[in-house]
Amino acid sequence: METIDRIKQQIGDNPILLYMKGSPKFPACGFSAQAVQALMQCGERFAYVDILQNPDIRAELPKYADWPTFPQLWVEGELVGGCDIILEMFRAGELQTMLTETAAKHADEPTKSAE
Repeated sequence: METIDRIKQQIGDNPILLYMKGSPKFPACGFSAQAVQALMQCGERFAYVDILQNPDIRAELPKYADWPTFPQLWVEGELVGGCDIILEMFRAGELQTMLTETAAKHADEPTKSAE
């Protein structure tokens, strides 16, 4: 499968998806750690892709998304943004509302692996 097709499938299969460096338990950069912490405090399950383990995605996703940095949060197929936007939305209470509504819409769907 082509890298862009894999990215599209990951985004399509996972209503809440974070492309990050490392994993939620072991983030490999401060920005990814802050993004994960905000997402985890919202209390909803989310999928992730470790771009350090997927160099092809690390190379292609910024072009596909027209967003140069990581982490990248995708919700229902739309790019929400990176660390600064995630934290801003979290502080304003918008992130929790978005994630709660999204999780409720997709509650009956089986969980898929993003990677």
